[in-house]
Amino acid sequence: MTSTISRCPCGSGLPLDACCGRFHAGEAAPSPEALMRSRFSAFALGLDDYLLATWHASTRPADLNRDEATNWIRLEVLDHGATGERGHVHFRATFREGRRWGVLEENSRFVHEAGRWFYVDGEPSLERLKPGRNDPCPCGSGRKFKSCCGLG
Repeated sequence: MTSTISRCPCGSGLPLDACCGRFHAGEAAPSPEALMRSRFSAFALGLDDYLLATWHASTRPADLNRDEATNWIRLEVLDHGATGERGHVHFRATFREGRRWGVLEENSRFVHEAGRWFYVDGEPSLERLKPGRNDPCPCGSGRKFKSCCGLG
């Protein structure tokens, strides 16, 4: 599924194989931030098995029930850190469902066990976006919405 040419969905600018793809292939993420980025990329790429495998057993759902119509567009890591075996990541994830846009913001908790970081849970908030034609595009391109994702 990975390619040395395709860019990683996490926004690092690196090829997928050099970024989150190596974690999807089995390498342990070295930090809560790296795990969060790889999980965002897994959501964007539809890698449900990876998402479940990196979710701590104490809070992991039986299945994800992901909405296939949701396209994860952009990740912004606002804060992150780790102390001992505990970590946190505060992020904003922009998504699109058809012509509707939204942002999921979450303060996530992570735990380090058996040499690996796991997502435990988070405090999410959801905001619907209504970008105007001349607003900056929510995808983060720096272009106006009308000349970027607002086409069509």
